[in-house]
Amino acid sequence: MHSKVILVVLGLAALAAADSFERYSYSPPRPRVRYSSGSSESYESSEAQYNFNWAVNHAPSRNDFGHQEARDGDDTQGSYFVQLPDGRLQKVAFHVDGDDGYIAEVTYQGEARFPDSDESFESRESGRYAAPRRSYYN
Repeated sequence: MHSKVILVVLGLAALAAADSFERYSYSPPRPRVRYSSGSSESYESSEAQYNFNWAVNHAPSRNDFGHQEARDGDDTQGSYFVQLPDGRLQKVAFHVDGDDGYIAEVTYQGEARFPDSDESFESRESGRYAAPRRSYYN
């Protein structure tokens, strides 16, 4: 009996709290331009400008990949690469060309190689699979 009364009271409290929240309207963001009154000084956001480069080369796991990109205003260009499981290196060079959008040139270096047997790289490297042992905590 008491649990039903508590449940009803909590339900009414939740309803009252939900009704008291403000209603928000969603609109596009406003430009961040601030002009000082009485002075010629103004603060405007500048066009996008960045340059970054990163790469990973971990020989034991055969992971070799990276990315480079630079942007100055509307001019964006870069490249990325990845060592594929079949032994080839895939390279993608790209640029953004105004209204034409993202334009990429994909190239491959090397020749695809596949193992002679049905074994995967992981099974050859790690030896035999063993099921995990059960552990019990006291």
